[in-house]
Formats: sequence, C-alpha cells, structure tokens
Amino acid sequence: IAKATGMSVEDVQALIDGLCELSLKDPLTGLANRRFLYATLDREIDRVTRAGDSALLMMLDIDHFKSINDAHGHLAGDLVLQSVARTLSACVRPMDTVARYGGEEFAVVLPSCQATFARAVAERMRRAIETTPVRISPVEQVNVTVSVGGAFALQWIRSTKQLWAERADQQLYLAKQAGRNQILHYEGPATPPSLVVQKDELA
Repeated sequence: IAKATGMSVEDVQALIDGLCELSLKDPLTGLANRRFLYATLDREIDRVTRAGDSALLMMLDIDHFKSINDAHGHLAGDLVLQSVARTLSACVRPMDTVARYGGEEFAVVLPSCQATFARAVAERMRRAIETTPVRISPVEQVNVTVSVGGAFALQWIRSTKQLWAERADQQLYLAKQAGRNQILHYEGPATPPSLVVQKDELA
C-alpha cells in the first residue's frame, strides 16, 4: 500500500489506525458505537459464563427528545446528545463502557457490578443529567432528563448479546411507561425486575 500511494509505512499505519478507531466510535458523541458495544457484551457474557461474576447493562433514553428537535432544531438536538455523552462518561469507572446505542439512546456496561452499586450509579447518572443544563445558543439553554433500564447478565449461562440488550431495553420501556425520569432494573442477577427508583427517592 505504501508503494502504491507514495505514503510512508508510518502514514499508512496511522491511516489504518484512524479508520479502525472511526469504525468503533460514534462520530457525533465520540462514544463507543454499537459495534464496539456488542463486542464488549460478548466479552462480558464469556467472563460471566466462565467465572459467575456479575455484569450490568444499562440502557438510557433521553426523555421527550423529539420535542427538543421540533422546538429548537436538530443542531440543538446534537448539542443535547453531546452533553449527555459527556455527563455519562464522567459518571463511570475507567473499566466501564459508555456507548451510543442509536438515536437518543445510550448504553453503559458495568463489569463486576453488584446490585447495590448499580442502584447508586444509575441514580448518579440520572441526577447528573437532570441537573446539567444544555446551552443550545448564546441566550438559551434546555434541561433534559433520561429514563434508565438495566439487566444483569445471566450468571453461569451463555446467553447472547441481543437477548441481554433486549432485556435491558424492556426495563427502559417500562421506566418510560412508569412516567420517565426514573430507573427500572433487576435488583440482582437472579431476581425479577421489580425496582423502580423515583427521581427523589435517594435525595
């Protein structure tokens, strides 16, 4: 390739590295994209299957995002997505993965995550987003909230990334049905989805 293009080997490698990075990142938010997320879920499923450890997948959706686009335009919507991405990234550990799942939906993978920690980190994310105004113009800002659904990987059982994502997405749907701006997830890896955290419950 280097001879054909007249580029140095170092330049070709930098180009390849850049393309690889782009293929695994969402261009708008800089977060991992769905391809990277699915690779992470596969890795966590393998680890949980072999070691019986815990891992939580949380799905987050910006409430009333269409209304923001309709009222303020798609550029404002992009600014909201970027703000939420930064806030989520600031709420997690280095070992966690934050990804843009698609549209206004995000995913967070938390390896070695116990139920008590999951409850706290999910509420920290929800509250941080709620209390971070997004400036969409020099004279205007908007406040946004998110609904959160989560599901633990099945311990000692080899599931699939699609089923795990569907389980978490179902809890997200139920959280939205329950009124938005709240959290619904499995209390633990082997218990049914029964925990609803109202937005001021942990104040």
